[in-house]
Amino acid sequence: MLAGVSQADKALLPYEVLQHELLVHKVELEMQIEELRRSHIAMEEARDLYVDLYDFSPVGYITINRECLISEINLTGAALLGVDRAKLVNRRFSQFISPQDQDRWHSLFLKTMKDTGTEKQAFVFEMTRSDGFTFHAYLDCRRRESLDAPPTLRLVMIDIGKIKQAEAEKSSV
Repeated sequence: MLAGVSQADKALLPYEVLQHELLVHKVELEMQIEELRRSHIAMEEARDLYVDLYDFSPVGYITINRECLISEINLTGAALLGVDRAKLVNRRFSQFISPQDQDRWHSLFLKTMKDTGTEKQAFVFEMTRSDGFTFHAYLDCRRRESLDAPPTLRLVMIDIGKIKQAEAEKSSV
């Protein structure tokens, strides 16, 4: 304990040396606490930015587990499906695929979940909202692997209804 003590400090009484060392240690701890506080604030700001970018993105972000249940969804995805986000977690994503696309969705879901590559897959499906309204959605899918959890499917969902409508109007001219 006295290895780093100067000659002047050695002349002090043992409790004075100990008191000095404790004071130095206290100052060092206060500096570390301040650095941790700054790091914590920076991490909170980064998290808040991520949440804003995720939730208020113009596209729907959805994570689906291997049972085809929604495990995560952003506000835009919930709005596209016409359901409150809290009510979508653990709901089957396929219930929003229109009946005529169910078989195709199921086979593509199974194929994408088996694919161990990181290739993304893109599909267009007719979707049915909870209120019965249908829309065409472009789904960009990628399997996500994790060391401590089963694989998931990450989707980007974009409402392409206006594009489909413009194509239909163009072809009818």
